[in-house]
Amino acid sequence: MGTKTRVLVVDDSIFFREFMSRSLSEVPTFEIVGVASDAFEAQKMVQNLRPDVITLDIEMPKMRGTDFLRHIRPRYPNVQVVVISSVSGIVFEALQAGAVDFVAKPNSQLKLDNAAFIREVVQKIQIAASAAKTKSIVRTQPLPPTRQQQPMPAPKTPPARNMFMGSVIFKNPRTVIAIGASTGGTEAILAVIKDLPTNTPGIVIVQHMPPVFTKMYAERLDKVCKIAAKEAEHGDRVEPGRALIAPGGDRQMRVKKDVRGYYVELSAGEKVSGHCPSVDVMFESVANTAGKDAVGVILTGMGADGAKNLLAMKKKGAYTIGQDQESCVVYGMPMVAYNLGGVTDQLPLNGIGEAIIRKLT
Repeated sequence: MGTKTRVLVVDDSIFFREFMSRSLSEVPTFEIVGVASDAFEAQKMVQNLRPDVITLDIEMPKMRGTDFLRHIRPRYPNVQVVVISSVSGIVFEALQAGAVDFVAKPNSQLKLDNAAFIREVVQKIQIAASAAKTKSIVRTQPLPPTRQQQPMPAPKTPPARNMFMGSVIFKNPRTVIAIGASTGGTEAILAVIKDLPTNTPGIVIVQHMPPVFTKMYAERLDKVCKIAAKEAEHGDRVEPGRALIAPGGDRQMRVKKDVRGYYVELSAGEKVSGHCPSVDVMFESVANTAGKDAVGVILTGMGADGAKNLLAMKKKGAYTIGQDQESCVVYGMPMVAYNLGGVTDQLPLNGIGEAIIRKLT
């Protein structure tokens, strides 16, 4: 019993609560400790039942799920939350408030897609439970010395807060910056690129995310970042001052080169490293087309997507960065990349943007 993940289901729909609790109770490693119809009821249950993971609806009466998240996260940091929401930009507000991940709620009465939906929910709960255990270990056991804990060399340029304020002269404006992430990546990517200068070399991004949400995420980045951001379309140019986010769905994104420079190719393809779009596919294309004129960044996420081809980028002369364990939501993808030898510098999240600028100026 002690090894089971204790799950609390929160949703204002009695149909959906019963469907979720019945389906999740069939997972041998889960224990459904309670169901709640609103956030106030859920607060009491969290205090009394201490679940490991909460599945949380966002649009509920009395109190929105995002407000509930902001209330419980400081009080119960070990309780992880997976948001179950309809297609809405509020999902990103919930992630910002501390949710580990989200699953898109089916639009209709759970017709033929209920099995696939539950499989995804189960996977996200397992990842959330894993994240909680990892964070507990990090808090209680000091990490062994690694490169990110050693003092960085004295910068040849002004501190990051000044570098990011005005115009920056880049040694090679045609450099390609490739970023890959999964669980926890929406906020991590934002932290890396938010304050990059408007003339930063072109950025390509793969964030594991369902269709439709990648467009919403790109729009969110476009509003808050200094650089422009958009969901990538086939043939889009990789150019300074813009980030291209691979669309979720069934197409892989690759970086190609012609006489004018770099552009992205979107083509139907099978999953690679368990994903479509895949970070590995993007990194491999950047290694082959940009070589040493590239920067690769691998951020928080479960699994190994991107790890082997971050190493390929490094072998071609690219500068590579891996997010460190303590600042990751899930130290999976960066850990595998680091262990393979694909990471030039392993850094805390708040130092990655600065490192990119220092390397390219």
